[in-house]
Amino acid sequence: QVQLQESGPGLVTPSQTLSLTCTVSGGSITTNGVYWAWIRQPPGKGLEWMGSITYGGTTYYSPALRSRSSISRDTSKNQFTLQLSSVTPEDAAVYYCVPGPQGSWGQGTQVTVSS
Repeated sequence: QVQLQESGPGLVTPSQTLSLTCTVSGGSITTNGVYWAWIRQPPGKGLEWMGSITYGGTTYYSPALRSRSSISRDTSKNQFTLQLSSVTPEDAAVYYCVPGPQGSWGQGTQVTVSS
């Protein structure tokens, strides 16, 4: 069974770049037909799809976050990474890495933005 685990800093300073990594076990991120997404949930708000990367490395981004987001992968480590630049307190959320088209989500990682 594929399992996902997020890692990264729990606290980020405003204007800095947030970097989160998702480590995938039990399956390859390059398996034909799969994709890997980042979804976040700010406190008291709904889920927000941020972007995804396909098994072939093609990326897609939410229009609202496109200018600040970058998703990449390291196939040798079976990981994919989210970078979100110029963070503000509005970027505070629980960040999840998610397999597609189906599968179990990572447990999520809380990110706080504060000086």
